[in-house]
Amino acid sequence: MSSNDPLLLRDRWARLRFAIVGPLLAAPPKGGELKAALTELAQRTWLHPRTGEPVRFGYSTLEKWLYAARKADDPVHALRERPRGTAGKSTSLSTMAVEELTALYRENPNWSVQLVADNLRVVLADKEPDRPAPSYASVRRFMKRRGLCRQSLPQRDTDGVRAARERLETREVRSYEVDSVGALYHADFHDGSRKVLTKRGELVTPQLFGCIDDHSRLICHLQWYTNEDTETFVHGMSQAFLRRGLPRALMTDNGPAMISGEFTEGLARLGI
Repeated sequence: MSSNDPLLLRDRWARLRFAIVGPLLAAPPKGGELKAALTELAQRTWLHPRTGEPVRFGYSTLEKWLYAARKADDPVHALRERPRGTAGKSTSLSTMAVEELTALYRENPNWSVQLVADNLRVVLADKEPDRPAPSYASVRRFMKRRGLCRQSLPQRDTDGVRAARERLETREVRSYEVDSVGALYHADFHDGSRKVLTKRGELVTPQLFGCIDDHSRLICHLQWYTNEDTETFVHGMSQAFLRRGLPRALMTDNGPAMISGEFTEGLARLGI
């Protein structure tokens, strides 16, 4: 399993936090000595669980870890990182702001982020006078998360161009499905454009297996095969896992090799 796996990394963080504040639980400081004990811990250097680089933690952080561990029956579990309740949600843009921003982008896909933010500020001044307008940074983060990239105006306004633009506007567009590296892999086969001659003297169409990380667009593994069966697919995925670690989820087009019992059972055993 890769050291960058989110689940494994949270466990390593929990063990480090418990190693730091654990002695204060086993031998609680006497009255009035807790502040001095936490101050001493804040001056010490520890190894970062992911990078291995020296790192220090502030007094308030250590105090928060200690109180969290004190209240829990399982202190190590309590010290694991948990996703924020607002993760993936836009807290700085109201519902009205999101609707108006989306409308501005659809009408003017060639506008820069700054131009969209300026026009949005003018629109919201009339519709939401009591609410501060979202900042440029908030607008930029929202557009990037939704895949609302700046587009060049077409040189020709033909029926085909208008149909393509309408199709793009009526469908959800995302730059990626998940928000972290290693959370989702995509895997599929692609038919080669030319046939090849095998050692047996047979002409076959080669199949290019590919596995890509959804968020980073990193190619985990590419390899040519002469068929698209379960054994081939398992070999390709095994190479991807060995190179880049286990993902939390895998997306395929549900081909016969990808939904076979031995493959899906193997994914379940690996926690995918």
